[in-house]
This record gives sequence, C-alpha cells and structure tokens, in this order.
Amino acid sequence: MTHMKSWGSLVPGVGLSLLIAILATLLADLLDRLLGTHLIGAAVIAMFIGMGVNAVRKPGARLTPGLKFTSKKLLKFAIILLGASLSIGVILDVGRMSLLVMVFTLLTCFGGGYFCGKALGLNWKTSSLISAGTGICGGSAIAAIAPTIDATDTDVAFAMSATFLFDMAMILLFPILGRMMGLTDEAFGLWAGTAVNDTSSVVATGYAFSEAAGDFATMVKLTRTLSIIPTVIVFALISVRLKRREALASGSTQEIRAHVSIANIFPWFILGFLGMACVKSLGLIPDGVSSAMKDVSKFLMVAALAAIGLNTSFSTMRKSGARPMLHGFIISALVVIVALAVEYVMHLMGWLTFFA
Repeated sequence: MTHMKSWGSLVPGVGLSLLIAILATLLADLLDRLLGTHLIGAAVIAMFIGMGVNAVRKPGARLTPGLKFTSKKLLKFAIILLGASLSIGVILDVGRMSLLVMVFTLLTCFGGGYFCGKALGLNWKTSSLISAGTGICGGSAIAAIAPTIDATDTDVAFAMSATFLFDMAMILLFPILGRMMGLTDEAFGLWAGTAVNDTSSVVATGYAFSEAAGDFATMVKLTRTLSIIPTVIVFALISVRLKRREALASGSTQEIRAHVSIANIFPWFILGFLGMACVKSLGLIPDGVSSAMKDVSKFLMVAALAAIGLNTSFSTMRKSGARPMLHGFIISALVVIVALAVEYVMHLMGWLTFFA
C-alpha cells in the first residue's frame, strides 16, 4: 500500500510534464511546417513553457515528487532507450574522437576557473563547483563533488545557478551559431556535447539543431560524464590535504582520510545505454522496434526538459549574486571557444573530416 502511495505521488508532476511535452511537440511540428525548415526543437519549447508556468505560479508540493522523477529518472531512462537505435561501434568511435576536445575543455574549466575565482574573490569551493558544473555535467557533477569538499548549501546554490543560467543561453544561441558557421550535424554535435554543461541542456541543444546532431551530442556527452569519477577522487584528495594542513596549523593530531564511494558517483545509466547499443548491434532489436524506442526516447527527453523548466525559478537565481554569475559566464565562454578551436585544429590535421 505504501509503495502504491509512493508511485501515486508521482502522477501529478509526471502528468503535467507529459502534457507540456505533447504541446511542445505539436508546436515544434507546426513551426517546422509554417517555416519550411527546422528552427527550434520540442525540448527547447517544452523547457521554456515550463519556465513560463513557474513564473506565473510556482509548482507546489503536490507536483514536486513527479517533477523531480521526470527530470532525473525519466531523462536517464530516455538516454538508455536511445542506445537501442545506435551501434556500439559508432558510440565507441564518437567517444574516441571527443576525448581530445574533452581534455582541453576540462583543463580550461579547472585551470581558468581557479584563476578566475581568485580574481573575483570567490572561495575555492564555490569556484571549483562552478568549474566542475561547466566542465563535466552541470548539476550532477556539482552534487557529486560538493560532499567531498564539505561545500555549503550556499556554495551549491551559487554553482547551480551560475551553470544553469548560461546553459539556457547556450540552448538558444548554439543552433543559431552552428548554422551561421555552416557546421555539419556531426561537427555541431561534437561542439555541443563538449561545450554545453548539463546533460539535459546538451540534449535540448543538439536536437534543436537536428536529430543527427542530437544523437551525436548525446553520445559525446555520455563520454564526458564519465570524467566525474576521477574528478571527484582528485577533489577528495585536495580536500584532505587542505584539512591536514589546517589540522597541523592548529596543533591537532586527528587522522584525516578521504571517503569516496565509486558506487555512489558512477553514472550507472551509461551502462544501460551501452547495453542497449550492444543488443542492437547483435541484431536482436528489429529496426521497427528500434525506431519506436527512439521516438519514445525523444518524447521522454522533451518531458524531462518540461519538468526542468517547471522547477526553474529566475527569482531564485537572481539571489545568487553577480560574482558567481560572472565566473560562470567567463568559464562557459572560454569552454565554448576552446572546444570549437580544438575541433577545428583536429579538422585541419585530418583527424576530423565532418566540417562543411
């Protein structure tokens, strides 16, 4: 009975997210027919409808469980389903070609973020969380790293707001810039997958450009998400070193150790995604079923973006202050530039051949 009540509490939030997803899908199709070209994806429309609803009336406690479930669990399930439409060989190739771009963007985030944080007078915890959110996977990276460095709720709120605000700008601007630069679907997918922060934002940005770009960007993003594991371990060690230094300065002899649970920080849904791709590669999923699963995956992604929009309050983000926002803007801008520059250099060297 308790279990049924728990599932029942999800219905209002999930239902509202699905309704907005249906509306957004219909609006996106209507715009495509009226304009004769693909201009904006259903995921982007759903997110902004959700944000508009939040601005008029913030969702109450009755909707909260379902919205959280849709934005987190359903998004991951949608990504797992997406694996059924892709071959494991393609996924591994995309992951391999994105590694070099990812290394440079991570160096930009943490190297540039350190100096930017010091220049702006931010404490190292807030600065590091903003850099991690920008470089790896937005809120997931922030949530994973925060406990290892004893970050406060204020540090987390500042970092979340700074990274999410500029994700919104990227979702709108990236497809426009990609078309202006004449990027192919693959080139845009690699750029979006390595430069846009949160997984949901990568999905919205990629599919706003094209379906192929969305698939490509999602695969790149999943490779990038795996870097959360070594990053958390490194920050745990840094935190221990700083605590030991403070203990020595105060004369304390207390032993301080790092506590990191790989089981808690590993993005398990990636294994589901790869597992589905392996099943597809073995020919065990018929093309018709694979196509249907991809359609369901895309729709659930739209619903997840609707839930994220419903949970987004600009009035709350405004309270975060100017310095964290400036930090987020600078690092995000640097990552956007570095990702595209590295991608272009790889193209000139003949490592990438998918620029127009």
